[in-house]
Amino acid sequence: MPEQAYHLYRCLWRSLDLLFPPECGGCGKRGSLWCDNCKASVRRLGSNVCHICGQPWEFPGLCFYCERVTPHFSLLRSWAVYSGPVREAIRRLKYQRNISLGIVFTDYLYDVVAGNGWQVDGIVPVPLGLARLQERGYNQAVLIARPLSLRIGTPCLTDGLIRVRDTRSQVGLSFIQRQKNVENAFEGVEKKISGRRVLLVDDVATSSATMNACAGALLAAGAQDVLGLTIARAI
Repeated sequence: MPEQAYHLYRCLWRSLDLLFPPECGGCGKRGSLWCDNCKASVRRLGSNVCHICGQPWEFPGLCFYCERVTPHFSLLRSWAVYSGPVREAIRRLKYQRNISLGIVFTDYLYDVVAGNGWQVDGIVPVPLGLARLQERGYNQAVLIARPLSLRIGTPCLTDGLIRVRDTRSQVGLSFIQRQKNVENAFEGVEKKISGRRVLLVDDVATSSATMNACAGALLAAGAQDVLGLTIARAI
């Protein structure tokens, strides 16, 4: 049943491609949403990463930050390095209204989930602030999370986490500033989250401050456990 629902979802997007010929999210080449050249150019993260937050780390075990303060999420993993065609595709998804790109990375993200043996009861996209949502018209994390939920066969809990205050962009902020910026910015919805093992989804992880703040809010709302997943990791 999950595979049928996901297949139908993909077919709907492909039917739109017949009416509006797509451009590759990575290079702009006409003919497909994700061309073979861009697929081949993706920089995958290696196995040398922090055991908890997933950032590249040359030593075994935990990175400097996770060793000092344990994050609220149990694990955070990303599919690729935030560079090249992956970076460009995420930029087009977020800022150029190319919402069809939300499904491009579904199978890759599913492989990360399956490869780690994660079993989850629901997927929660990181929410946007109201001002940014009104400006953009959509939340890119929802566009990523929804097809993944169909692929896995678990609910997409778009109303399981809310942003209770707008925050400034994290771009250009230091690690400490990023943490302060998103502190107490989110609130979990207990009736949606309580007792669930949740997969928290976003486009990019940098310092993981946003993912950590969201995970803390979900745990406070009664989540049993929180796992984090992003398309890319900035290094």
